[in-house]
Amino acid sequence: MIVADEPIYHVIRDPKIIMKRFASRLLSLILVASLFLTGCSVLSSRTLLSGNYQQDTLYVIDNLSQAITLPNDDPNKADSQATAGSLISEYVSRYRRKPQLASSGSFMMMATALNGLAGHYNSYPNRPLPQKLKDRLDQEFEQAKISLKREFAT
Repeated sequence: MIVADEPIYHVIRDPKIIMKRFASRLLSLILVASLFLTGCSVLSSRTLLSGNYQQDTLYVIDNLSQAITLPNDDPNKADSQATAGSLISEYVSRYRRKPQLASSGSFMMMATALNGLAGHYNSYPNRPLPQKLKDRLDQEFEQAKISLKREFAT
């Protein structure tokens, strides 16, 4: 108990209080660090892509083509759009930083198609895809497949 006549620095210099504060802060730091590291490992394990550019490009094309062709009254349409959005983000963020891939024709064609689709999903989430956009995406996906075959022909 602090008496009014005692100076306040007496309480702060008490070794027991200093150790309690130090232990409390150290425990807080350890808890935050462990939660951060656990969260990072959980996020990195939930990936939709394999890391192989060819396989991932074909996987993205197949999944997005299926999402595009779903009828508007399909009950899975919203889930399909959400999966498409996360797939687009993961694909672009994984491969745009690799210079040898980012300058390839297949990646440029995919980036164009993915930007168009993501732009529509972000701007008009409740509206169906226009037929003109569907046709353009199909054409760009086909061109990306052709470029991919040409780039990785051995």
